[in-house]
Amino acid sequence: MTTTTDTVWYATRARDLVAANDLAALAEHLYAHARRCGDDPEVSAALRALSRPDVSRLMLAMIGVHRREQTRIWSVLELIGQLSRRLPADLTPEQLQDLAAYAVEEPYSLSPAALETVARGLAATGPLSADLVAVLVDRSDESQRLRQLVVGLTGPHLDQDDPWAEQILTELPTLDPAWQRLVGHASTATTARPSAGWSKEAIRQLAGFDPVEARQVLDRWLIAASRTPQHPPSAINADLLRGLLWLVERADPAPEQVRRIGGLAEVMLRRLPGIGPACPKVANAAVGVLGRLDGEAALAQLARLSARVTHKGTRKEIDKALDARAAALGVGRDEIEELAVPDYGLTEVGRHEVSLGGCRVELLIGSAGATLTWHNESGRKVKSPPAAVRRDHAAELTALKGLVKEITGMLAAQTARLDALFLAQRTWSLATWRQRYLDHPLVGALARRLLWLVDGVPCGWADGALRTVDDTPVTAADDAEVRIWHPIGRPVPEVVGWREWLERHRIVQPFKQAHREVYLLTPAEEATGTYSNRFAGHILRQHQYHALAAVRGWTDRLRLMVDDSYPATGRELPGWGLRAEYWVEGVGGEYGDDTTESGSYLRLVTDQVRFYPIGAAQNWSHASGGGYTGARWTEARPADPLPLDQVPPLVFSEIMRDVDLFVGVASVGNDPTWSDGGPQGRFREYWSSYSFGELSATAETRRDLLTRLLPRLAVGRRARVDGRFLVVDGDLRTYRIHLGSGNILMSPNDSYLCIVPDRAAGRAGEQQFLPFEGDGMLAVILSKAMLLAKDAEITDPSITQQIRSDG
Repeated sequence: MTTTTDTVWYATRARDLVAANDLAALAEHLYAHARRCGDDPEVSAALRALSRPDVSRLMLAMIGVHRREQTRIWSVLELIGQLSRRLPADLTPEQLQDLAAYAVEEPYSLSPAALETVARGLAATGPLSADLVAVLVDRSDESQRLRQLVVGLTGPHLDQDDPWAEQILTELPTLDPAWQRLVGHASTATTARPSAGWSKEAIRQLAGFDPVEARQVLDRWLIAASRTPQHPPSAINADLLRGLLWLVERADPAPEQVRRIGGLAEVMLRRLPGIGPACPKVANAAVGVLGRLDGEAALAQLARLSARVTHKGTRKEIDKALDARAAALGVGRDEIEELAVPDYGLTEVGRHEVSLGGCRVELLIGSAGATLTWHNESGRKVKSPPAAVRRDHAAELTALKGLVKEITGMLAAQTARLDALFLAQRTWSLATWRQRYLDHPLVGALARRLLWLVDGVPCGWADGALRTVDDTPVTAADDAEVRIWHPIGRPVPEVVGWREWLERHRIVQPFKQAHREVYLLTPAEEATGTYSNRFAGHILRQHQYHALAAVRGWTDRLRLMVDDSYPATGRELPGWGLRAEYWVEGVGGEYGDDTTESGSYLRLVTDQVRFYPIGAAQNWSHASGGGYTGARWTEARPADPLPLDQVPPLVFSEIMRDVDLFVGVASVGNDPTWSDGGPQGRFREYWSSYSFGELSATAETRRDLLTRLLPRLAVGRRARVDGRFLVVDGDLRTYRIHLGSGNILMSPNDSYLCIVPDRAAGRAGEQQFLPFEGDGMLAVILSKAMLLAKDAEITDPSITQQIRSDG
């Protein structure tokens, strides 16, 4: 046992030996001291008085003691490592050889700086041993300078498990040797942002290449790296990707390369099973490049990523980049996102025409995204590009297909941005709005399918003009105020009238607007006062819920079956000064049955929805429940929730709509295979009550729409809406499809029919006219209805056996 007296004696003895410069005795003393007393600040202070040459001699003496004793003591190794940070550069050949041998014996003891010093000193006199090189390669991710040294000695070392890295290593021997040096430099990108020295060297090396060749090779590697990864890239591969991005930045990238940088950011944020995002640091580097590049292409990618990326760290980088652009241009953040949307060369709203080899192709933006329509030399419409185009214009055809893909991705991002306008409280002058929305070649394809208020007058676009619900053209001055229309607070006849108007003009809205669910305070919520139990008591699949929450702008943490606390799922609304919370907790106690292999809960049970001032203390709860509180590690008083009647009706409605979406999509009650109640049948009662119970507001909207549309649908001759169900009369049985869950009961005796929809289940529904996009369950219900209306023709044995059973 070491006493305070021992410690003081050891420190005093160390100071005396330093003063006497008796390094051999000091090494023996430090070995004993480190073994018995561990790290001592008094001893460390004494050692700092040694000169650098003395440090090297002391280190070698300690290494000698360590070898003699033949006992590995971690505190001794750590002390040698600390001393190695002060090695002088002018070591003798004998000292270099001794330290190199020690580095091989104890690969993780010397500091990266010491390894570099030893390696550079030995390299000046001859080749390094294979064992030492192996140590340098293994430690090269700890220091940019050490990485640069390794690259200079042996070339880049990449993990070939990544196909793109294997492609680079395969190509390098066929290219000019300068490419190996450039790739080596790229692999030294070990910092979050390029240093001045790194950038200077990159520019120097790139100057030796033909600019066209440099762009082509870098672009080829960028394309290869943008394919979906099967596993996270290793540290050295991730650094190389970051370096390649920085090289592309300095090689005057074309717009298509800028788009690939944005695409790589998304690829590196794709979640891998049991791991999470593939490589956020590369995604962040891509965003950093986009933030530093000038031009519309980079700004467009930032705007697109802003609407699509949910990873918290990368979101911060995107926000910083967009805020910097907005400040530079002297406009607000909302405006920069509007100005950032490119027109992609479209010559009119939602349409572009190109001639290739005497053939004509139209790029059209519709409800299904961007598509290409081909016409051959005689003007006849054909399904695919003519052979002459494929043969003689392959590059242009590839570029055109890439453009379609890019536009489709941007449309999805802009749809999300437009959907967020309901809570953004944005207004525009008519002239500005027409430029950025109605007449914008890309955004106009979405904005012309929405409803707007122009100086308070509701209107929509049809037959080349803004029109009222009775189709009267709307005229207004350029300074008229425009805002997006929301059904809350509007008269019922107006809402119904616009729904009929959309159907009359065959307009498919990009998301629910005229048919948007409205959530008003219920008597039960008026009674509880500060919280809503409307969506409490549901069993949700946690990972699906987590993903949906992120898409809708909520902050949520995956709950693990551990002794830890988690904040409530929340959404901040800065424009309203509010924060909404949805209280959830993990459910189940059996590791494996109720968790993933990594320990995260498979399912959650839901509780209250509450609203707080945006700056109120965060509420926390144990992963497995027990109530939320603001006091986690302190005695802070929990914040008081706001009375629900003080929450603006629009905010309340939109937040409750989000929560309804979470339940409607992530509930286990939607799973047709869960009629047995899941693990040990624990959720059978919940599954039954949800699968065939009362309809949510979303399902009620579905019912109202089907009631109107059924007479016009082919299946309408055999189907009718009856309460909570779509009833379908087949040849063999009558079926009741629940309008909330999509689950099915059969006559007689309401026996359960399990039909698991495949990925193509919505195709039949998609062929029917629906006045809005985004309701996947409605498409599933319609596809099931059309299947069951012809039940005698069903050949799937898993379905026919149930239908023909007497049970």
